[in-house]
Amino acid sequence: MSGFRKNLAIAILSLGVFLTLPVAQALAETEAMKAQIAADTGFMLNSSGLVLLMTVGLAFFYGGFVAKKNVLNTLMMSFVALGIVAVTWVLVGYSLAFAPGLPVIGGLQWAFLSGVGLETTGYLKGSLPNEMLSYAPTIPHQTFLIYQGMFAIITPALISGAIVERVPFKSYCLFLVLWLILVYCPMAHMVWGKGGFLGLNGGINALDFAGGTVVHTASGFSALVAAIVIGPRRAYPNQISAPHNIPFILLGSGLLWYGWFGFNAGSALSSGALATTAFLTTNTSAASAMLTWLLLEQFLRGKPTTVGAATGAVVGLVGITPSAGFVTPISALLIGVIVSVCCFFAITLKIQLGIDDSLDTFPVHGVGGAVGAILTGIFATTTVNSAGKDGLIAGNPFQLLIQIGGVAITIVFACLGTYIILKIVDALWGLRIKPGDELQGMDISEHGEEAYGEEFPTSSSTTLF
Repeated sequence: MSGFRKNLAIAILSLGVFLTLPVAQALAETEAMKAQIAADTGFMLNSSGLVLLMTVGLAFFYGGFVAKKNVLNTLMMSFVALGIVAVTWVLVGYSLAFAPGLPVIGGLQWAFLSGVGLETTGYLKGSLPNEMLSYAPTIPHQTFLIYQGMFAIITPALISGAIVERVPFKSYCLFLVLWLILVYCPMAHMVWGKGGFLGLNGGINALDFAGGTVVHTASGFSALVAAIVIGPRRAYPNQISAPHNIPFILLGSGLLWYGWFGFNAGSALSSGALATTAFLTTNTSAASAMLTWLLLEQFLRGKPTTVGAATGAVVGLVGITPSAGFVTPISALLIGVIVSVCCFFAITLKIQLGIDDSLDTFPVHGVGGAVGAILTGIFATTTVNSAGKDGLIAGNPFQLLIQIGGVAITIVFACLGTYIILKIVDALWGLRIKPGDELQGMDISEHGEEAYGEEFPTSSSTTLF
């Protein structure tokens, strides 16, 4: 009997183990998923902060270029976007950009964050394509929202570089709201939104990893339209001041470079191998573009400049943005070189055409973003990202045509939308400050402040008491 009892006990124990094993495995998988969600959420929140820092970097980058009597206004044109765009984004912008809707614009079901919570999946159920249930299955919906909100903040702020030193501040603020809603949100939906007709989520499969078309091409060509419609500064071209603070420019460029790792690596939407690749390609392109720019200056102008180094680095960052998660690091090096050359000569062409794009927003972001998006169709490979597409070199020449088409659609849409918005703003509040205010400087005329204590007469210096 003792042997029988022993065998019975062993059998019962084995049965218990057999029955509880699936439960244990399920619990282990649940804990592993919780750990993955925690890790990816932390990574994405950190990336969101880095992208926000880019807007501060942009403020310093642009601020260093202008005359010292306009530096506060120029800083504010970037900084105020942190408030205006962020509020508009949570009210209606996010819904228009990412809620399921039409091929060109999202719906309003997520307006005022209705239905946008901490869920990680399931919130896209009921719309095409059916298999897509979330934008990022290992981060909360609100984390995705805030990350994309940081992109929305910096994009219209980029346009300010083309129109500094002459646009009323309140008119610019109105422009920010209208451009976000009428240009950025549709572009973001078409490229990244579920069912958008340009992107990988039910569209024609145009590749844009982190915003080459949505952010840079759209803002750069919008800047060109704004510079032409608003017209040149009254001192242009013969009496324009040299950059008043080159250290600001270098500081801004460095902050942009640092923040861009959140911009591109964060666009993997999770920590891991793809984020690592995007980080490496981003740094490689920025470095090669900066060195290319300095070599061009040395051979064509005799001296490499600090402003050139800062500009070249930004050009490389812009150029790699659409392809950061689709190409190899060596391809990124080549992209940096090619985009740097294109943007360098685009600035020369802009000057020859007499267009007062004050801080070269169009040559850097418009040309850089468009060239980078097209080069994505040449260098992309699914060996880097299986969710992407192969490009020309990998045996898919059709992808290059898709990229060119996506760029063309972006340019037409952004230019038309910006032109209409500018006409609306002009009819309501005007697009130019008074000639006397422009001569005096916008820091005093628009804000009643001075950056360095030199513009106000001593008797009227601002004090609290």
